Amino acid sequence: MKIKAHLVTLAFAVVLTGFAHSALTQEEKSLYKRLGGYDAIASIAHDYFGRIRSDPQFSRFTGGRSQDSLKRARQLLVEQFCALTGGPCVYIGRDMKTAHGGLGITKRDWDASMNHLVESIDRQKVRQKEKEEFLMIVAAYEKDIVEKTEP
Repeated sequence: MKIKAHLVTLAFAVVLTGFAHSALTQEEKSLYKRLGGYDAIASIAHDYFGRIRSDPQFSRFTGGRSQDSLKRARQLLVEQFCALTGGPCVYIGRDMKTAHGGLGITKRDWDASMNHLVESIDRQKVRQKEKEEFLMIVAAYEKDIVEKTEP
C-alpha cells in the first residue's frame, strides 16, 4: 500500500512538473515563435503594408514606386519584424532614422501607422500579451521615425 501511495505521489509530481515545464517553455519561447513564426509575421507585415499603401494619408510616401520596389520594401518589413521578435531572419535594410530621414513624418502619421499595425495584428488573432510585446518593440522606433510634431 505504501508503494502504491508513493507511486501515485511520484506520478502526480511528474505531471505537475510537466505542466510547470510546459508553462516555462512557453514563457521561454521567443516572441517570434509565440506569434506563430515566419508565416504569421509575414501575414501581419503583408496586411500592414497593404493598409499603409491604401491609406490616402500615406500616399506621399508610397506613390511612384515600381512593383519590384514595393515587393522589396514589403520583404524588408517581414525580415525586420522577424528579426525584432527573435526569429532567424536577418534584416539587411537601413536603420530607421536613415530610412525615414527627410520624409517629414509627423506624430499624426505615426499614430495612424500604429493603428494600422494594431488592425493587422488583430486580424491575425494574436494574443494580447504578444500583441503588447510586439507593439512595444515597434514603438521604440518612434523617436527615429517621427520628425515633426503638429502644433
